[in-house]
Parts: sequence; C-alpha cells; structure tokens
Amino acid sequence: MFIDRAIVSFQAGNGGDGSHSFRREKFIPRGGPDGGDGGKGGDIVLVSSPVCQSLTDFKYKRQFTAENGGPGGRRKCSGRNGADIVLQVPAGTVVKTFPDEKLVYDFDRIGREFVLARGGKGGRGNVHFKSSVNQAPRRAEAGEKGEAIQVVLELKLIASAGLVGLPNAGKSTLISKISAARPKIADYPFTTLTPNLGVVDFHGKSMIVADIPGILEGAHRGEGMGLEFLRHIERTRVLLFVIDVSPFSTLPPLEALRVLESELASHQARLLKKKQVVAANKIDMAGTDRSGIDSLRNACRRRKIPFVEISALKETNLDKLKKALFQFHEPD
Repeated sequence: MFIDRAIVSFQAGNGGDGSHSFRREKFIPRGGPDGGDGGKGGDIVLVSSPVCQSLTDFKYKRQFTAENGGPGGRRKCSGRNGADIVLQVPAGTVVKTFPDEKLVYDFDRIGREFVLARGGKGGRGNVHFKSSVNQAPRRAEAGEKGEAIQVVLELKLIASAGLVGLPNAGKSTLISKISAARPKIADYPFTTLTPNLGVVDFHGKSMIVADIPGILEGAHRGEGMGLEFLRHIERTRVLLFVIDVSPFSTLPPLEALRVLESELASHQARLLKKKQVVAANKIDMAGTDRSGIDSLRNACRRRKIPFVEISALKETNLDKLKKALFQFHEPD
C-alpha cells in the first residue's frame, strides 16, 4: 500500500536521575559522596533510505517512544544511556510541525540523517556538589525530560519529470513504454490510483519520471481524485503534459491543456513556472480531422513549449519525446 502522508508522535527518552549515595566502607571514615550521574535519554533519529519507498510503516504505528536513561549508581557509576530509535523514511520526505505544518526538515536526497527529538540529559550525582563547606551533599539532580513532538510526514517523490494529464490520456501506457515501470493499464478512468516512478534512459543518461493520477476539471474542489498527489511533482524540473488527441477524448486538445494548467495553478501557482513539454498522444487514432492537434501545436509554438506528436501504444516518436525531455534534464 502506498502511503504518502502520516501524522506521528515522537517522544525522546528522559534522562536518568543522578544518585545521592555515600561511600560507606569499613576502615574508611568519612567516605564522602559517591553518587554517579544519570544516563542520557535516547534520541529519535530519522534517516532517508533507498530501501524505504513509502510511509506505510507509519500508517499502523503512530507513536514512538525512545528508552529512558538509567539512574546513577554508587561508586560514581553512571547510569546507562537510553537506546536511540532510528527510523527509515523515503528520500523526498518532508517533516512539518502539526497542526500548523511549518517545515522542520526536508530529506531531499538519500543518506540524510536528522535528530527529530533529543533525549534528556542525565542528572548529576551528589559527588558534583561536594565543597569545602558541604562535605556531605544530599543533593542530586533529576534527569531532564526528553523532547516530545507531533509531526506531519509528507512524501514528495523525487523525480526529474512529472507526467500530467486527464484520466485516460495514456500516461500509464507512456511510462510503461519509455521505462521499466509496469503500472496498471485499462480503458477506464483512474487506472492510476497512486504515483508511479520509472527510470528513462536516453543516450547514456537517465531520468526519473513520475506518473501522477489523472486530474479532472474541478480537482481543486475535490472532484475526481482531487489534487492529493500533485505534491509529487513539486520537485520536478519539467512537466510533461500528455494530451489525448483522439476523437474519443472528453475535451478538445487545447481545452484539455487549459484545464490541466488551471488545476495546477489552483494547487500551487509556481508549478506553471517549470519547464514544460506537451505530448499529443494517440495520434494513431486521430483520424483525418487534425484541427484540434494544429490548434494545440500553434498554441505551444507561440509559448515556445516543445510539442511532440506521439502514440504511446504504437511507440511512435518516443525518442523525439525523450529528446525533448532530456534537454531540460540536469544530472545530479
């Protein structure tokens, strides 16, 4: 199951209490204080890992508590430090405070590590409070409380290009033809229920492409699948608009592009500032009336947007499409 958002509570471990013991041994008068320090509480640590692909682990467990530090002991023995909790998250995970959702940390690539909640310090034992005027201190510090935080974990897939289109535009077929991704493909709307990632190779270079579930007009009002998955194209460098130009399309090609851009702007206006490529898909079914395709091409020409006529099913002009995408690709 693909989970890309979760609300989770974290509690770091409390520090152990310091000891206020005294040395009492035969033949050693006035042994003095020998209370040890308490141990440090365990931290909560998040690590972005290539093994983890979604936030599924946080769907079933919403609260994590690290181990407390042990209390100090006699003979200046320090308490044991509490064990840290180290949790893996997918690269692309964003951590925000709950409920105001202010950014805490962005795992923008694999291998990032962040201490989300720090364990409390252990209290000092009474050996630290001995002085010339207080030879037998009965004071020891209590351990500090560990940090507690409730956060929103939100996954934004890391991809160079994002495929955007109306339902049944052929995005799933396209990504299956230009990469090794194998999404579900059928002739009904909303075949794609979760984002799919594929790696596209072209002339020795590679690009990660994300297929986003189909967008309907009114998606920003919650129609269809809404804009729930559009966060996954926020990191992309280029948007690939896949437009159905067959006679069976629900909208004329140019109107379909307008609807998609309008819904993207409703989610986040700066998305339309990204580089764009338009793919007129299903040209094998377009027939003799090309007025809709010509209108779309002319609009793209005026806006200097690369335009490619393709058939994902028949694998027509897919290399031209790759070339158009890779001109905007900047390898990491």
